[in-house]
Amino acid sequence: MLIGELAERVGTSARTLRYYEEHGLVRAQRSTNGYRVYDESELRVVHKIRTLLDVGFDLEDIRPFVACLRAGNPSGDVCPESVATLQRKLDEVDAAIDRLTAVRAQLRDRIGRATR
Repeated sequence: MLIGELAERVGTSARTLRYYEEHGLVRAQRSTNGYRVYDESELRVVHKIRTLLDVGFDLEDIRPFVACLRAGNPSGDVCPESVATLQRKLDEVDAAIDRLTAVRAQLRDRIGRATR
């Protein structure tokens, strides 16, 4: 499929797909006229990229998931490196929650002291 069709099917822009390609996450072949031609399997890859970006992963973090899909796995989440990346992200989220919980407690304390 051509870049416009892939973009439409995954709900993104051709520019975004080219950006993913520049970062080595999406693969395109070139037709004789130089157009990018994408295999049907790139749909899964782009969906995975978009899903992970939506929850805060950066492009570097996404590489193991793409590699896992390209290795023929039904999900990009099942490979050891993907699981390690998920765990690292979970640890980051837990740490952020801990920091925000502490800030919330401090703010509540200040409000309590200010309104006495």
